[in-house]
Amino acid sequence: MKKIGFLSFGHWSNHPSYKTRTAADTLLQSIDLAVAAEEIGIDGAYFRVHHFAQQLASPFPLLSAVGAKTSKIEIGTGVIDMRYKNPMYMVEDAGAADLISEGRLQLGISRGSPEQVIDGWRYFGYEPDAGETDADMGRKKALEFLDKLSGEGFAEPNPYPMFPNPPGLLRIEPHSEGLRERIWWGAASNATAIWAAENGMHLQSSTLKYDENGKPFHVQQAEQIRLYKEAWKKAGHQREARVSVSRSIFALVNDQDKYYFGGQAKGNDSFGYIEQDKRAIFGKSYTAEPDKLIEELAQDEAIQEADTLLLTIPNTLGVDYNIHILSSILEHVAPALGWR
Repeated sequence: MKKIGFLSFGHWSNHPSYKTRTAADTLLQSIDLAVAAEEIGIDGAYFRVHHFAQQLASPFPLLSAVGAKTSKIEIGTGVIDMRYKNPMYMVEDAGAADLISEGRLQLGISRGSPEQVIDGWRYFGYEPDAGETDADMGRKKALEFLDKLSGEGFAEPNPYPMFPNPPGLLRIEPHSEGLRERIWWGAASNATAIWAAENGMHLQSSTLKYDENGKPFHVQQAEQIRLYKEAWKKAGHQREARVSVSRSIFALVNDQDKYYFGGQAKGNDSFGYIEQDKRAIFGKSYTAEPDKLIEELAQDEAIQEADTLLLTIPNTLGVDYNIHILSSILEHVAPALGWR
């Protein structure tokens, strides 16, 4: 295990037990959390993206602010739903955010998951072409985004521009060199993991995937990762592939931990439907004293296959307690997983 980061969904609600009662609370605390996480040695600050929900949405203002306030930590998403995006505009936003962070952006994108409203991307002005599904549309937009990130000129310059142009076709600005090689794909199936490898994207695999053979979640996820690595090698990419997996892991080291999570340990995988015709398998949570966590996590095949572990956090409990959660993992559990 080379790197450990956190993944925040960025919830807020006017609930008496929440530290994040407004969108402003969540955004400002997300910045503070990333700064504090960098100070304790966490490798990455990642944020989920959901539309039409009281959660983090358009990520680039937040990513830029975190980039300006930190200096070492990787900054990413897990994941941006490409069905909602204009790839051209996103190249501009991503380029600016990456330049502000001096090349620390690790951008997770995907074709998207079920959202809060029916076909929410239609309200953003997008719809699939004839004969195309929304998933097809998301993947097509992803490929266009990757193509334009290359920095190659493609637009015919105006012969009478407001400002002088460089020679040749124009590219989208600002361009951030190297960002194309730091794009990740969130894959729920083995097939899309292979597709991500073929197109030179790193792999993000979350706490759920489509149930493709009935095996335990961590075994199916490990199989997905191995297929991805084989496809990456076969594609002949000249750089190293990276793989992250997400987990809900809570070390019980004090009475407050036991109060919040002591009764919430989920000892088994679960099944459900995130789409009407596709059964999904959801990985179990890990909640125990540190020595027991080490034993359990050592049996997780997918964690062994990945180079990056993203810890899902309860952001509504506030910055201080989430730093305690992360510190407990780094101090009591991570060294036994091979971290640093």
